[in-house]
Amino acid sequence: MSDFTRPSVLVTGGAKRLGGFISRAFGKAGWHVVIHYHTSENAAEQLALSLPSAETVRCDLCDDTAAVAMIGELAAQLPDFRALVNCASLFEFDSVTALDREANRRAMTVNARTPACMAQAYLAQAKAREGRRVIQVTDQKIANPNPDFFSYTMSKHALAATVPMLAMGSQHANDRVYGLAPGAILASHDQDEAETEVSHRLNLLGRKTAPEEVAEAALFLASGTLASGQTLFVDSGQHLLNQPRDVIYLAREGTTA
Repeated sequence: MSDFTRPSVLVTGGAKRLGGFISRAFGKAGWHVVIHYHTSENAAEQLALSLPSAETVRCDLCDDTAAVAMIGELAAQLPDFRALVNCASLFEFDSVTALDREANRRAMTVNARTPACMAQAYLAQAKAREGRRVIQVTDQKIANPNPDFFSYTMSKHALAATVPMLAMGSQHANDRVYGLAPGAILASHDQDEAETEVSHRLNLLGRKTAPEEVAEAALFLASGTLASGQTLFVDSGQHLLNQPRDVIYLAREGTTA
């Protein structure tokens, strides 16, 4: 069911994991949610059915031309396209001593170039009654980098760099461009749930940051309260540390730093 009298949001990677939490939060807050997916059609459709107003859209974000076309189609369809949340991401391992060229190409495309192109198209074409919001989901690693997941981290630094530049280039005073930088939230790579109990507490508060906290932060940013160009960290203080490795490996090595 679609109710276009509601403000609309596009959440990339919005069917599962952190994107799914963000989609649910916007849906429960009264938004019309456009759930983007690539291969998770069933999850996207089931989530859409659970929300008061939602639809799904498929796109391979490795194809930035197709992603920009998707923005154009939605901009023509949605009368109050108030927010774009670029949450979709690839998280593949390579190391600082052995960059995987294909993994790097995929990461830089999906995690950085395509979200930048989508943000540009959205700010150029979307209509929104109370100003437009771009939310680029980055990572606390932009302030607390380590050598693991080299291409992923490189791509998130590149995405973070788009935030102040897009904010400065916006043509409308009511538009906002934000970064949202989560810490370790859900089990990732080859972790099991038990490992997250240790690794995800390696932050200043010694607590697990809940995915709902990131979703609520996305909703807050969609209100446009902060000055454009800001990045909000939701990581229980992890970005304030100087961690020499990814928390997956710090936990396995028994390191608490």
